[in-house]
Amino acid sequence: MNFDLRLPLGLLFTLFGGMLVIYGLISDPAIYARSLGYNVNLGWGAVMLAFGLVMLALALRARRNRP
Repeated sequence: MNFDLRLPLGLLFTLFGGMLVIYGLISDPAIYARSLGYNVNLGWGAVMLAFGLVMLALALRARRNRP
C-alpha cells in the first residue's frame, strides 16, 4: 500500500495555516478587540503551519526510506 495520509494532511494544513498567518499579519488590529487583543488568526495559523510542515517532513522522510 503506497498511500501515506501524512502527505495530503501536511499539504492541507500548510496551505490553510499559511493563509491564516498572512491574513493575521495584514489584517486590522481593531478586529481583535473582542479576543482581548490577541491575534487569533496569526496564532492558530502558526500552529497549523507548523503541524503541516511536520507532517510533510515525516511523509517525505518515509518516502525516501521506502525500499
